[in-house]
Amino acid sequence: MKSIPLWVAVPVTVAVALPFGLWLGTWSLPLWLAFIVWAEYFALGARPTVLRIVVPSFLSGVVSAAIALIFSLLVGTVVGNAAIVTSGDVSWFVGLPVALVPLIYAMQFLPFARDTGTLPFFNGLSMGLATFFIGIYTNFGGLALPADSVLLPLITSVPAVLGGLLGAFLGWFNVAIMTPFGRRAPQEAETSVDA
Repeated sequence: MKSIPLWVAVPVTVAVALPFGLWLGTWSLPLWLAFIVWAEYFALGARPTVLRIVVPSFLSGVVSAAIALIFSLLVGTVVGNAAIVTSGDVSWFVGLPVALVPLIYAMQFLPFARDTGTLPFFNGLSMGLATFFIGIYTNFGGLALPADSVLLPLITSVPAVLGGLLGAFLGWFNVAIMTPFGRRAPQEAETSVDA
């Protein structure tokens, strides 16, 4: 059986992703985020073994973003609405850098987040920040906290985590449907011969 070419596999993969962003109501996932992680899967080699790096590194990045956001919101409880330009912006300019220094330093102690794991880690970090700052995920799936709760990043992180996992699946799925049935992907076959 011949393999499906990339120009067919990509639209099929997009069609598989669409229900997760269109049909789940309040649980709909950010497809833009999933598509970014899908591309990351290809950037790191498009092999199932890449998932052992992508998934834990991405999730660690999202958790780091949540911690940094919570810290910044706590700073806001101390500095109030202090502003450089916009009310309350001081808490972000102080909180995020102060929190991110130790979180990014700690990345070196996570074996999966070193070397090729830095891309998914920082991708998770940026996606965790994005799902907070975009402002539409504060009541994700009916999960809710008061708008002024310092724990709000715990809710806005949920779509980042789920969207990232969907993206990892989409990357795997895209390659899987391009591989002839009953045969391993060429990259896996080369890896097993070299091992």
